[in-house]
Amino acid sequence: MNRFTEWLPDRVDTRIRVLAWLSFAVQTIIIGTGGAVRLTGSGLGCPTWPTCTPDSLVPTEELSYHSLIEFGNRMMTGVVGIVALVLFVLVWRIRRQRRDLFVLAFIVGAGVVAQAIVGGITVWTGLNPFIVGFHYVSSLLLVCVCAAFLVRMDATPGPRELAVPGWYAALTHATTGVLALTIVFGILTTGAGPHSGDAAAGRNGFEAELLEHVHAWPGYALLALTVILLFGAWRLRLPTLRWTIVLLAAELVQIAVGLYQARNGLPPLAVGVHMVLAALTAATMTVVVLRLKRPVPADRPVEASVGA
Repeated sequence: MNRFTEWLPDRVDTRIRVLAWLSFAVQTIIIGTGGAVRLTGSGLGCPTWPTCTPDSLVPTEELSYHSLIEFGNRMMTGVVGIVALVLFVLVWRIRRQRRDLFVLAFIVGAGVVAQAIVGGITVWTGLNPFIVGFHYVSSLLLVCVCAAFLVRMDATPGPRELAVPGWYAALTHATTGVLALTIVFGILTTGAGPHSGDAAAGRNGFEAELLEHVHAWPGYALLALTVILLFGAWRLRLPTLRWTIVLLAAELVQIAVGLYQARNGLPPLAVGVHMVLAALTAATMTVVVLRLKRPVPADRPVEASVGA
């Protein structure tokens, strides 16, 4: 056991970096595979959980290609879980000096387990649209946690302080809230639309056409707020500038995809792209928020800092 502990990294090394990026990648990919399950009507391709059928863990010959798609997404959950576990083990030795990374790795690992359970509940409830929506939000949040890990693994550990004016930080947090509102209305819109995951699955009962417009309103507000953030970061030369540019670009692409799908009858591929882009936009917003702070200089008292 001591030999294994000595093998573990005593700092953030290549092994941790590779697994951190891999974790972010697979968490994003599983949103795409989950979207494929829903958009191909394969949500009940495996009608039971945790087995595929009451008598078989895997799809049987009697089942359709929907079963393979659904089972493939379940297998992807295993991949995500293995990557999360390996990353958690790799940061174990540095858990005291890098408590931030240890906590983030634990959240991802625990989140994967919780996600698997929520996935089972989704099947048991016959693809209840609210449970399906919660399932997506949980996946999106895990992508954001992985993005936070990527930022923090290159950051100097210890106390941190604001690197931007207070009004700019407040506006950034307000923009985050508008982004969250946009995502929530997007989920409700999808839950009212034609892509239920299965022909027998119910919808949430809202008017889809009305929700499309309601979903767009905070989306445009988000774009306007991001432009203000970008101008402020450029004018004041703030450390958020680069990632605010990325955020604005992601939002513009997302709006373009949203307009395309709304005007073309919600083609499944466009809806799937929209889902993945929403997660990547949220991850970018996470990076912007984390860039609001910087390490406290070593010659400054800790009392002058804002929490890490």
